[in-house]
Amino acid sequence: MKEFSDRLMKVVNKIRLQWEELFDKAVVEKVLVSLPEKFEHKIPSLEDSKDLSQFSLNELVNALQAVEQRKALRLENNVERAYLANDRDKAIAKDDDNKQLGD
Repeated sequence: MKEFSDRLMKVVNKIRLQWEELFDKAVVEKVLVSLPEKFEHKIPSLEDSKDLSQFSLNELVNALQAVEQRKALRLENNVERAYLANDRDKAIAKDDDNKQLGD
């Protein structure tokens, strides 16, 4: 999302240098239409919670980056849980082996 937003801002700034009237509303609408499918679920919640005609491009980028950050945190937590479960399983297996050796 960071790379996308950087490229987007570069294009928008170039357009604004040539044509003075490029409003955030028009850019926000174009961005919402062109978002990848993984952000599709976010669009209705943005429309319900905000007046998109008053939504700035920066607000949109920040909202989309927040979605990416939450997904990354969830993924990180899932990976950590998987490691913990794996370590627990190894400890149980080692304990079972020790019990069998002691019999």
